Order: sequence, then structure tokens, then C-alpha cells
Amino acid sequence: MTTGLELARDESVERFRDWLKARHLPATPQRLAIASLVLGAERPLSAEDLVDRLRTKGPAPGTATVYRTIDLLIDCGLVSELADRREGFRRFQPFRDDVSSNELLCTACGSVARVPDETVEARGRALARANDFVPVRHRLVVYGMCAACRAQRETGQATPQEKLHVREVR
Repeated sequence: MTTGLELARDESVERFRDWLKARHLPATPQRLAIASLVLGAERPLSAEDLVDRLRTKGPAPGTATVYRTIDLLIDCGLVSELADRREGFRRFQPFRDDVSSNELLCTACGSVARVPDETVEARGRALARANDFVPVRHRLVVYGMCAACRAQRETGQATPQEKLHVREVR
């Protein structure tokens, strides 16, 4: 059975292939294999991680080819480089539309709190199963006001968003 992660990865690889074609760049088997690994990864990977994983499947491209492909994936908007953690190497993570989230969004200051909730996850899986549907992701956003903004409002101080709004009006 195909999983949501596999569907999201395959869709992203096709977007990469189309992006390469539009720029008259070859969609080589090595580029597509690298893209498939990066876009299907469940955690950030380094170029060395990718070479090691590719080696288990046969002859692996060199590290330079991996870096060039990653740079193309970044240019394409499908991958981002993580901030330098002074490890001596770069790590990369995919931008996929398969990340589920439950968020509390403060309408006053714009802060977002991600809240894990297994009840929402389970309900989404049950709805998908009942409708013969393969879920890729979900997003639940609850709009309201965070504790800090509520406290500011109760003391009569303007919230950061309200201050910003006043500046925009002027």
C-alpha cells in the first residue's frame, strides 16, 4: 500500500523533473535518485548520508554530483539547507506538503504554537480510511489570542499587532 509520504515524495520528484525540463537540464537517473532520497527523508540528511544510502543500492554518484543536485533542489524550492550547527557539513531537508500540523494562531501578535494532538491525527486517519483515501497531510488552525496578548489587553496596553496596525493606518 502506498503511504502519504511516498505520494508526497513522488509528486515532489515529478515537480523536480518538470523544473529541470523547463530549464533544459537533463533529468539524469542520478539526479532523480538523489532527489527521491532527499525528498523522501524523514530527517535532515547530509550529502555524505545520501552517498552512503545510494551506495547500498549500487554504484553511487560522487559527493560533487550530490551537492550539485541538492543545489538544484534548493533552487527549485523543494529543499532547504538547515542552519549551520558547526558540525563541519551541511544538512538538507525537504519542503513537502506532507507535514501535518495542529496550530494555535494568535490573531493579535501572529505567534503560532504547534500542538501535537493524537485525537486529531486519529480522527483524520479514520476519515481517510472510511472514504478509501490515502492521507498526505492535514492542517488544523485554531485562531484566538495568546496569554501574553490577553494580559496586555487586560492592562490596557496595545498588543504588538495592534501597534503595527496603528502604524499602517498613519
